[in-house]
Amino acid sequence: MQDLVHDMIWVTLGSAIGGPARYFVSGLVGRHIGETFPWGTMVVNVSGAFLIGLAAAAAANGVLPMPVSWQIAVTGFLGAYTTVSSFSLQTMALARDGQFLKAGGNVALSLVLCLSAVTLGYGVAAIALGTSVS
Repeated sequence: MQDLVHDMIWVTLGSAIGGPARYFVSGLVGRHIGETFPWGTMVVNVSGAFLIGLAAAAAANGVLPMPVSWQIAVTGFLGAYTTVSSFSLQTMALARDGQFLKAGGNVALSLVLCLSAVTLGYGVAAIALGTSVS
């Protein structure tokens, strides 16, 4: 039980940073690019995918001390930072408003960019750590 409490504390600390970071980044992007398309959510999710790729490579190479670092960085911070629920709601709103091209574009672009970002993040970290990218 004590381990579970410690785990929850680490996740909570990461989440306490990730949520405000999402709010800040998404708002900043929205204010500068506009909100006719959910660019803020896109930037948050793609950057989060890149960061989880970095973390996964670091964990696979023993550089990221486990499990506490994973609990703080991935489960906590990135869990609160990235936002599939906002992506889903914004896509539904675009479709509901008859903006089917934008809704489909949001789905396709999110999928391609997030998968590319996680692959790139993993590759960058693996190369930086001097290991294979496989």
